[in-house]
Amino acid sequence: MSITIKRDRQPKGAGKAPAFQIRIPPELKEQFDTEAKNDGVSLANWLKELGRAELQKRGIEPKG
Repeated sequence: MSITIKRDRQPKGAGKAPAFQIRIPPELKEQFDTEAKNDGVSLANWLKELGRAELQKRGIEPKG
């Protein structure tokens, strides 16, 4: 059985969304990976969704 992972569908290579690198402990990344997989999304998309939700919680409309 194949599981489809949801990813953002933004154009690649246009220079609009630069890469963002962070360092996190392997144990924490493993927890993030597990939850992203449970939600059926990529880790990057999972983190973006969390960030957007936090902005909305603070009354800020996410721009991307």
